[in-house]
Amino acid sequence: MLGVNDDGSVEGVVDGSVQKIIDSLVTNVNNPQQLNPPYYLSPDVIDFKGKKIIHCYVPESSQVHSTNGKIFDRNEDGDFNITGHSEQVTQLYLRKQSTYSENKIYPYINLSHFKESLFPRIRQMATNERSDHPWLEMDNEQLLSSAGLYKRDYQTGQKGYTLAAVLLLGKDEVIQDVLPHYKTDAILRVENVDRYDDRDEICTNLIDSYDRLMAFVRKHLSDKFYQEADQRISLRDRIFREIVANLLIHREFTNAYPAKFIIEANRVITENWNRPHGNGKIDPDQFSPYPKNPTIAKFFKELGRVEELGSGVRNAFKYVNLYVPGAEPTFVEDDVFGTIVPLQSKDRERLGERLGERLGERLGENEKKVFSLIGENSQITISAIAEHIDISTTAVENNIKKLKEKGLLERVGSARGGHWKVPN
Repeated sequence: MLGVNDDGSVEGVVDGSVQKIIDSLVTNVNNPQQLNPPYYLSPDVIDFKGKKIIHCYVPESSQVHSTNGKIFDRNEDGDFNITGHSEQVTQLYLRKQSTYSENKIYPYINLSHFKESLFPRIRQMATNERSDHPWLEMDNEQLLSSAGLYKRDYQTGQKGYTLAAVLLLGKDEVIQDVLPHYKTDAILRVENVDRYDDRDEICTNLIDSYDRLMAFVRKHLSDKFYQEADQRISLRDRIFREIVANLLIHREFTNAYPAKFIIEANRVITENWNRPHGNGKIDPDQFSPYPKNPTIAKFFKELGRVEELGSGVRNAFKYVNLYVPGAEPTFVEDDVFGTIVPLQSKDRERLGERLGERLGERLGENEKKVFSLIGENSQITISAIAEHIDISTTAVENNIKKLKEKGLLERVGSARGGHWKVPN
């Protein structure tokens, strides 16, 4: 935090120096003579009581970096220069490589093993985030190296592309040769709860996997739009971009346990094998995020698909409560990392139970959805119902008419100023 003193008091950065400091910082971290390998950082400017603060979040890296040709090891608040101590440098490399399986080197992988069509796509996505992104000036080999996807093993002397490189950009057949068990299962289980109603077995690179999972979400989950500041946003997309990215990048890929993304009638569940750094439910106000695959996470951040480490959990809590009023997601840290996103509130669940108790006949799916939405918000409009369940306003009116005929719904007051009532 530049502009904040050690005691927490805010001094601020002089307005005229803010952009100069940011430009200098970004230039230096992208200059291999200053920091090698480079590490892309995205400083933010915060206005605090009329003062400017430059905030730059630096997550733990899975690589060893040198600055001006020197390597430092950090212990508590001390930085120790270990450049001339070969044993300590070797131990630092070994510690990083043993902690992060994404660093495993495959010396026989070369550029021909990567999916060529992905390179212009990732350059375009990176440019959308930052118009002067350094990847624009690099060839494919330089891009992979600068992203930390080409490494040297200081124990064996081997050099090569890493498991992270293969997972992010490898051809499908190469990924399957390296990790035969690798897949992400997207499942819709609403009507046929014993098996599934729809399924996409995804065994491709992480870039395309993200797109396919988001397409599965858009195919099977309704959307709800929300005005944030002066921009209309999709709550569904805001929630599940966080959930999908978390599922893909924060998992232990060397374990054969398949990652799962399951849509049920009233919730979405995800599961992936994990290297836990805690146990139990995560509290968004208390937890300390830990990078499972920092290089992969950093790559996704350059593409604009994730934000700072830990922000995904906090964003999920924020947007789920807007998507389903009164609801919140559950994140469980264990050997299998689990996420549950509710698709209906407790109030709506209770309405469904009351509906089942009172009816001897089966309602259609849209009738149930209309009834639940009205029970949750007695002043909801027909157009809002139509948008939420993705049907026409005429279809909503027909379902309301059926609910009225069955004695399940009443209209109190005028069409414009009145409200709905669920009879006791």
